[in-house]
Amino acid sequence: MPFLDHLEELRWRIVKSLIALFVCLGASFWFSYSFDILPVLVKPIAALLPDGKLNYTNPMAPATILMQISGVLGIVLASPVIGYQLWCFLSPALSLRERKVIVPVLGFAALLFLAGIALAVFVFVPVSIELMNNIQSSALKPMITAEAYFGFMFFICLAFGAIFEMPIVVLILTALGLVTPAVLGKARRWAAAISLVASMVVTPGDQVVGTFILWLPIYGLYEFSIIVSWFVYRARLKREAASESIRAE
Repeated sequence: MPFLDHLEELRWRIVKSLIALFVCLGASFWFSYSFDILPVLVKPIAALLPDGKLNYTNPMAPATILMQISGVLGIVLASPVIGYQLWCFLSPALSLRERKVIVPVLGFAALLFLAGIALAVFVFVPVSIELMNNIQSSALKPMITAEAYFGFMFFICLAFGAIFEMPIVVLILTALGLVTPAVLGKARRWAAAISLVASMVVTPGDQVVGTFILWLPIYGLYEFSIIVSWFVYRARLKREAASESIRAE
């Protein structure tokens, strides 16, 4: 296909992606406002609040938070369409074997990201806030604001989602020959120590339980990444052996 035709196709793929994004953003805002989605997101910590509601100090906070939530939800809803448009543009340049590999990997990556967000929303955030509220002081009175809560939730969800992509990163690095299962296995102690330090940094306050809740899936994902690396490494060795046998003939 000529270069100008590639640009024309890319332009239409981008236009279709933007249309899908704006439609999903509008639908997400309507859904979030009409069905009052905020109480659902506050529910994990509702029992920790005096009247089950969050405070806010900025008059624009309700609208701003609603737009932020709608934005995230809209991007998530539009991502399949955007991914499909990107795939339609790139797939002609890929071989059949590459197409068979990329599609399940992308699906697995999406599931891992959603699993990380679910763990953050339903386990880590409520436990963290409850532990912080248990730190009593005669000079302090807890007042959780909507801005602080949703900002904390967005940060933790993004962190958990990114951490849960570790097996995908290891898969790619192994496929490129940059790491091997043996190297990952020897680095277990370092991985455990680094993940523990990272958990302590990300976890707010001095929370042993919260740190452990974050550390356990991180290190568990590292062990799972070793298994993924082993399968990919084994498949790569078979391909290399087959290529060598063909060359020898």
